[in-house]
Amino acid sequence: MRAAELFEQGRSGAEIARMLGVGEESVRRWRRVWEEGGAGGLRRRPASGRPPKLDDAQVERVRTALEQGAQAHGFEADLWTLERVGLVVERVTGVVLSRASVWRLLTGRLGWSLQRPERRAVERNESEIARWIAHEWPRIKKGR
Repeated sequence: MRAAELFEQGRSGAEIARMLGVGEESVRRWRRVWEEGGAGGLRRRPASGRPPKLDDAQVERVRTALEQGAQAHGFEADLWTLERVGLVVERVTGVVLSRASVWRLLTGRLGWSLQRPERRAVERNESEIARWIAHEWPRIKKGR
């Protein structure tokens, strides 16, 4: 929009490029757009491209389904994988997504992040570990 003001002042393309810290080709492109559509033509437009396969209502239905947990959808462990999420998306919406699209859905539109389960034994006993480190390990180390 600053470039439009400078065009109206009659500044040269090289001068505008220096003032705005851009290349002269960008200024020439902007000037063409400005001459055809005025300052309004320079405003940002929504990104073009293929529309998403899922609309906002479908994404919310998927979110609700995923928040119920994996076991609620018949999976043995309560752990989400891309394949499992893809199956739930297909069941809930009827739309088949690739693994990459499932990843973009989770991280982009749902705002979720990758989380890995801790690899710890269920039988782990923290107090027994602390006792072993305090008493057994020094005895073993001293015996060397």
